[in-house]
Order: sequence, then structure tokens, then C-alpha cells
Amino acid sequence: MMMEGGKMKFEEVKLEELHTEEFINRKTEEISSMVGDGLAVNALSGGVDSSVVTMLAHRALGDRLKSYFIDSGLMRAGEPEHIVGLFKKLGVRVENIDAKKQFFGALKGKTDPEEKREAITQTFYPIVFARLAKKSGATYVFQGTNYTDIEETVAGIKRQHNIIEQLGIDPQEAYGYKIIEPLIQLRKPAIRVIAEALGLPAEIYNRPPFPGPALAARVIGEVTPERVKTVRKATQIVEALLCDTNAFQYLAILHQDRVTGIRNGKRDYGMQIEVRCWDSEDAKTGRPTALPHDILIRLAERITSEVPGVVSVTYNITPKPPSTIEAV
Repeated sequence: MMMEGGKMKFEEVKLEELHTEEFINRKTEEISSMVGDGLAVNALSGGVDSSVVTMLAHRALGDRLKSYFIDSGLMRAGEPEHIVGLFKKLGVRVENIDAKKQFFGALKGKTDPEEKREAITQTFYPIVFARLAKKSGATYVFQGTNYTDIEETVAGIKRQHNIIEQLGIDPQEAYGYKIIEPLIQLRKPAIRVIAEALGLPAEIYNRPPFPGPALAARVIGEVTPERVKTVRKATQIVEALLCDTNAFQYLAILHQDRVTGIRNGKRDYGMQIEVRCWDSEDAKTGRPTALPHDILIRLAERITSEVPGVVSVTYNITPKPPSTIEAV
């Protein structure tokens, strides 16, 4: 639940107020009580939020939790196989669901950011996830919704795709299941602490934030398999070069318009990648990281030489606000 008289109906649990083991035990008990003897499903994306929810739910329900990785075709390179394998080692069985056709079909022809987010929501919940819930017999679905997701949606900055009940939508009536959101009172830094306490590896709890709509949130304009392939490759390079900067988040964005470039002495009318790198405590505000010039040059060299068709690389230097961390 979300708003009452224009105010939050629950309070944020701030990092300095977080009692880790007490929080884990309380949420585990709440989950067990809510689900009872029933079944629940969750979608694991590999991000810290969904990973923590998966571990909490697995601790509470064991085999009565059905975990899925929804391969929308919008994830990082090699993500489905890597995340399924990683959680198998942690004792959690995750089934990989190929839903690329459904998502790209829903996104076809759409360029408006909110229309794209809505297309993902309407593909994920009533089509892909509802089918999985019905197939498994589950009546509960887990989400990794955090406090910032809700805050930005209610403020009208941008609708996060996982905001459902807070917008007045009854998921049981609309989709046939109830939603459980164990992390709704926490921001990202607190969630990372919980992740480590749950035994998740550093590669998960230290991961930079990744948007729910995945790489669709990093393509300005229409989202096609070809354009996602471009931004996916650029993302690999950005994450490889900036992973040791201690920045809060770093990402690559594919712009819509083509720009004039030169390659081998001839005009090359190609694509433009924008790089963003942020210093932030909680994603509520942010400052562009003061990256050394040689790193910026290296980013440009690698992206223009390794990502086919890219002739220009820019670096965003606008703080949040007025900018936002993600472009779309």
C-alpha cells in the first residue's frame, strides 16, 4: 500500500536504523505467514533487489517457491545462464523462461518512454508472469520493489515498471495473484547490507543498479533486437572499464539520431553512445563522477572500435536533479 492523504502509509527504514538480522527474521516470518501452505513465484533478474527477495523467500518457503529468470532479450550479455548457474550453487533452482518474442513484439514501434515502460509492464505481469503463476498454481508473486522506486513514481518523475498496487491496481483482480514486496521500506544501500548478510556473493551485492526494464531503459527511441545488441556491447565495455571506480552506477545509453563521423577517410553516418557514471548515496540525488581524462579517452576508443556502427561517445556531466540517473 502506498498513499493516504498524499503521504506514505509506511516509513523508510534508513541504513543507520537497520538491524540486519532482525529485519531478515521478521521478513522471513511475514512471508511464511502470508503464503501459509500455498505456493509463490518470483522473477529473479540478478540485480541485488530481486536476489535478496529470492533468498528471503527461499529461506521462508523452500521448495514452495518457484523462481524464474525471465529472458526478455533486454538483459546484459550472458546474464540468463550466469544468474541461473550462480543461484544453483546457492541451492536455489531457477528456471530460465524465453520471453524475447513477447517483449520485442510489445515494444515494436514505440518510442515514448512511458509507452515503453507500460508495454513492458503489460507484457510482464498479465501475460508472461500470470501464465507462470497459473501454471505453478501459485497465488503469490514476489517483487524487489524498493523505496526509491515508489518515491519516483508517486512524484511523477518516472513510473517504475514494478509499481502496481501503489497506483491503485489490484493485482489479484487484474492478474490473478497477490504481490509481496519485502524490500519496500529500503533503499539500495540498505538492501546491499541485507544481501551480504544473506550470504549472496560480492558480485551480486556490489553490482551497480540495473533498471527493471533492463536495456530498454537505455535505448532512446524504438527498442529493437539490433539496437539492444548495440547498447549491450557498449554496456560490457563501460562496466569493464568503470567497475573499479567505486561509483554508485555506470551505464551506456544509445541515442536515437545518427551523427556524422569519419572512418578510413570517409564519411561514416553512425550511432552515438552516451556514458553516464554517478556518485550517489541512495539514487535520490547524484553527481557525475569526476573520471580521469584517460579513462574517458579509453571508453571512447574501445566503444567506437568494438561496437559496430558507433562513431561518437559522449559523457554526461549534469547532476540529478535536473537530470536522472537513467535516461528513459
